[in-house]
Amino acid sequence: MLKRVYEAVRSNFPADRPIWVRISATDWVEGGWDADESVALGKMMKEWGVDLVDTSTGGNSPLQKIANLGPSYQVGFSDRIRREAAIPTGAVGLISGADQADGIVRSGQADVVLLARELLRNPYFPLAAAHRLGHEIEWPEQYVRGKFRVR
Repeated sequence: MLKRVYEAVRSNFPADRPIWVRISATDWVEGGWDADESVALGKMMKEWGVDLVDTSTGGNSPLQKIANLGPSYQVGFSDRIRREAAIPTGAVGLISGADQADGIVRSGQADVVLLARELLRNPYFPLAAAHRLGHEIEWPEQYVRGKFRVR
């Protein structure tokens, strides 16, 4: 089914645009979907032409028992899929700091870091992170008009 969805999207989406597929790399449930299956799926997706695997976990069962819940707790799945399936990955999972995100990409554990809850808490995170890492970037015009300034 996933392959058919990918093919339908690919046939209707500009060829010069990447397609990312988000997966749950484990259900965190004994006998459920696991990391080995995710690596195998990553290999298949690479063959299909998927550009990046957005690697999350859990959320599919109320019986889940998340191991090592804490900062970057899902990054190991991204790292493993990236290495073993040889496909670019995105990492998620309690990533809330510029140095933390930068370290994940620089160490090769993922090709990108994707943020969700942190952006809900702090929609200016990308601007503050760039500043923290010594990169000055242009502010979106909407912010400039609002006279918002980084402190």
